Amino acid sequence: MLALYRQAAPAACQGLDWTVLAAIGKVETDHARHPTMRSSAGALGPMQFLPSTFKGYAYPVPPGGANPPTPWDATDAVYAAARMLCTNGAKTGTSQGIYKAIYSYNHADWYVRKVLAQAKAYAAAQPSGANSNSDVSSNAIVKAAYTQLGVPYVWGGGTINGKSGGGFDCSGLTSYAVYQGTGHKVILPRTSQEQRHVGTSVPRGEMRPGDLIVFNKHNWGHVGIYAGGNRMIDAPKPGKSVEVISLAGYWENYAWDIRRVG
Repeated sequence: MLALYRQAAPAACQGLDWTVLAAIGKVETDHARHPTMRSSAGALGPMQFLPSTFKGYAYPVPPGGANPPTPWDATDAVYAAARMLCTNGAKTGTSQGIYKAIYSYNHADWYVRKVLAQAKAYAAAQPSGANSNSDVSSNAIVKAAYTQLGVPYVWGGGTINGKSGGGFDCSGLTSYAVYQGTGHKVILPRTSQEQRHVGTSVPRGEMRPGDLIVFNKHNWGHVGIYAGGNRMIDAPKPGKSVEVISLAGYWENYAWDIRRVG
């Protein structure tokens, strides 16, 4: 279920963090552990859909889903939940939009508060170390980037060997991580504008850890590394350090391209 939440949130709704989707799954059926997954109101399956409501969000059939889709299938249900939340406000990525989206799922303020508290707990429990996260340990580029957490932002900083004075800008970080993560086989061009054209273009729904995300921020002037779970490793700006950020609310601000280079 965790893998589904992390996959469905960015694929079905750019502004939705996977922790919100996971929190709904926890509150509704304890991630499909409820003995019957049937409610007295007629809701069914791991995400507790009324059949009539499910039909409105069941298509297109997600990768690995049942065909025809059904609320009993975990993949179908999680993707449908993400689409429903997106339609009802989550795509804005704002706290007001997320609140409205959760309220549409179950019209009760107590329910929204419970889901948000659970989502916050999931977010707080996300490990920040490279050796404790499955997304990180499975991708050498992400692991290399995680070793630089806390390194200060320096405009123009970052050489391939990472010994340019102890700092990175956004494209310096990606150049370093890709070079280290590919065993010194891939050397990226220096700027984010140039990095936008390297490797292979990847659709949003096929994004995986280690891919570059280039944003049209000041003429395609920003790039980060996708870390999985709707998160990005980023060297953001002067006065900040290399950090992990949530992409919820970030996608909507800029146009973006995803490039696979490893």
